Amino acid sequence: MRRNSSRGRTSHTPQSRTAHRRSATLALAGAAALIAAAVQTGAASAAPAAGPRPVKADPAHTALRLSPSQRAELLRDADATKAATARSIGLGSQEKLVVKDVVKDADGTLHTRYERTYAGLPVLGGDLVVDTNRSRKTMDVIRATHATVKVSGLTPKVSRAAAEKQAVQRAKARGGTKSAASSVRTVIWAATGRPVLAYETIVGGLQDDGTPNQLHVITDATTGKKLYEYQGIETGVGNTRYSGQVTLTTAQSGSTYTLTDNSRGGHKTYNLGGGSDGTGTLFSQNNDTWGDGTTSNAATAGADAAYGAQETWDFYKNTFGRSGIKNDGVGAYSRVHYGDSYVNAFWDDSCFCMTYGDGQNNADPLTSLDVAGHEMSHGVTANTAGLNYSDESGGLNEATSDIMGTGVEFYANNASDPGDYLIGEKININGDGTPLRYMDQPSKDGSSADSWSSSVGGLDVHYSSGVANHFFYLLSEGSGAKTINGVNYNSPTSDGLPVTGIGRDKALQIWYRALTTKFTSTTNYADARTGTLAAAGELYGTSGAEYAAVEDAWAAVNVGSRSGGGGGGGTGSTYDNHTQMAIPDNGPAITSAITVSDRSGNAPGNLQVNVDITHTWRGDLVIDLVGPSGKTYRLKNFSSSDSAHDVKATYTVNAAAETADGTWKLKVQDQASQDTGTLNDWKLIFP
Repeated sequence: MRRNSSRGRTSHTPQSRTAHRRSATLALAGAAALIAAAVQTGAASAAPAAGPRPVKADPAHTALRLSPSQRAELLRDADATKAATARSIGLGSQEKLVVKDVVKDADGTLHTRYERTYAGLPVLGGDLVVDTNRSRKTMDVIRATHATVKVSGLTPKVSRAAAEKQAVQRAKARGGTKSAASSVRTVIWAATGRPVLAYETIVGGLQDDGTPNQLHVITDATTGKKLYEYQGIETGVGNTRYSGQVTLTTAQSGSTYTLTDNSRGGHKTYNLGGGSDGTGTLFSQNNDTWGDGTTSNAATAGADAAYGAQETWDFYKNTFGRSGIKNDGVGAYSRVHYGDSYVNAFWDDSCFCMTYGDGQNNADPLTSLDVAGHEMSHGVTANTAGLNYSDESGGLNEATSDIMGTGVEFYANNASDPGDYLIGEKININGDGTPLRYMDQPSKDGSSADSWSSSVGGLDVHYSSGVANHFFYLLSEGSGAKTINGVNYNSPTSDGLPVTGIGRDKALQIWYRALTTKFTSTTNYADARTGTLAAAGELYGTSGAEYAAVEDAWAAVNVGSRSGGGGGGGTGSTYDNHTQMAIPDNGPAITSAITVSDRSGNAPGNLQVNVDITHTWRGDLVIDLVGPSGKTYRLKNFSSSDSAHDVKATYTVNAAAETADGTWKLKVQDQASQDTGTLNDWKLIFP
């Protein structure tokens, strides 16, 4: 989470460049059926007035509650067969798989998550999920990148020292205090287009507000160009009001009690006493009553942190069957009283721990139920989908923590802090009693996005998260005015059409299954729609109210089309070309074709064109749609001032003068030098 401040601790807004030379020049085979269904359903003019009755989750597609030993055995089996798996899914001779996680369904289906290496180098953005049936036949592969992982050479032309210097400069520009990097390693960078040999440099130290720094900078090892950067420390701000008198699980040895929870993986709570590194001192005393409800007693913050950790553990275990952050039965640990007047909290996967500051003037420790749920959920994301903490994937990462933190708050059912869809509602960080974020209408915080647009990826991840937060609220509760636990909500939709919710419990199950079996490190909002639809189809079927509600909730935040009358029965169609094409730097235009042959009459006046391009300076690009008649429809103009990365946008074209059947082409040209990109995918959507 993040407070509304002008200081951008984890901001990933587009970076400006001081000298950009201008020389102007005038369907996927083997995709799973459910995922295919997610992109083939059509649009309707209104949400269903009365859809099919909700059904219980299909037990065959429900993840089993694995014991740590069962999970470890499945991981060992996957590791023993990883070479055969790599060959079966078509990886090259220099590529190897590294097992990361596994989910087993009741029908025997395995969802095995892998990372990848190439010639021994880590492939960042090369992660994938392989789905196999009971007989271990591969049914589907969900990839973070569809590009072939291959580079022309493995010898860098840029020195490590040069890459380190660049990264340190980037860290200092963002408030970093270190003059040297913590580590530099050679990798293959595949997350944003064509794989290239690169350096990953991590700069440690502290940020300007005292938050630990873990800035990752990716540098092209051939050209020295910065390709990507993201902050590895995932920060949050929370509810500073305590949860009242609660029951804690502690440990006793002789006459000494400690804040150790052996029933939940051995979670421990430590007192940093104003320090900023190490673990500090384990809370220990000669009685089992912790704190007195005041900030003058150091154990009060410890009790809140321990309570938040135990409720989050129980939420994941009892809601999803997950045993701890890594699903291996091992607890994380918590650190309180971090720094001096530190107004934040954060998750750090490298220490596998949550850390909480004491707030302004050390008066309001940020140790609370929703903070624990938010921060521990960053850990779950890191150990499942691994969503990159930047651009749209970063927004999904941050939203996942808001979504699951909200789930924890409702699960705990604590009278002192009842569940709601407001983030940070009790901290009064804005000084006027307003929450930090609103899930029902994110824009009410003044910065967050209510719905998707092509510029969402350029927002700070705490604000781009609004799209998914809004989706989750609509999926859970529906649109319009309502009161829940005494809080008034009034959620709008981007298309002005209503959404009927399916309840928070089902919405959580759909999001969690997508996170653990469908999302990858590079998942964007369009991918999230596909993944959540696939998850809803597996759990509740593709013809029920749940599936339709997922479609409608995404459409209501401007991602994809409406359900078409309840359950994907509309008349619309989506035509897709997944073939990747490199875009020459300051060169000739490329064209990619889609042939439509099953539609009579003319194309609609609201034909949608969805474009997915990775590019290091999107202002260079001119994009056109060419109809079957040869007529050109301009989608995007050249702009020398648009320095943001990538084009992930849906354009609406009045193509009523064109026949629907015929060959449609997307034409893309890079009209300035120094920046490169790749056309990853484009779609024609007939509503």
